Amino acid sequence: MADAAAPPLEAGQLLVATPALQDPNFESSVVLLLDVDENGALGVVLNQASLVRMAEVLPDWSEVVSPPDVLFMGGPVSTDSALAVGALPSAAEAEDPVGFRRLYGDIGIIDLDAPPEVVAPALTGLRVFAGYAGWGSAQLEAEVESESWYVVPSLRGDLFGADPEGLRRRVLRRQPGELAWVSTRPLDPTLN
Repeated sequence: MADAAAPPLEAGQLLVATPALQDPNFESSVVLLLDVDENGALGVVLNQASLVRMAEVLPDWSEVVSPPDVLFMGGPVSTDSALAVGALPSAAEAEDPVGFRRLYGDIGIIDLDAPPEVVAPALTGLRVFAGYAGWGSAQLEAEVESESWYVVPSLRGDLFGADPEGLRRRVLRRQPGELAWVSTRPLDPTLN
């Protein structure tokens, strides 16, 4: 289903794992691209919630995160570090708060060393990830070309939704044409 004239990859797009993807780290994953440039790409897996409560690992931020209040597994790179992604109000015209670095639109990275009481009032959503997904120069483009990923637009609710397990199906279902049909495909087609 890859489109030879696909638009370039950019921050804010979603990567949805296709059945052709062979990497078990990303089976059935939905990845939000946070940064894409000539050196590679960085993103976080949105639909792999852990069982670790935020209060256990970052108690100062546990009251601020969007439900569910657990740590998410952002990808296989640097899993011993935390990466926080937050959102400002859509109509925010004021200066970005201290501890917030804008990536695209109203989405940005949160400095978890900043005091939550300073950053939190400006946020409309926050999710914390253990690790991230990373690709070297041209690596992700090659994976997209080999039909390992569907590249689709994201909605704000994708990042902060309360039901991460159903995210892949919801994202695919809202796509036009045949891609919406993929949302009903079982992981193992022999069980169909």
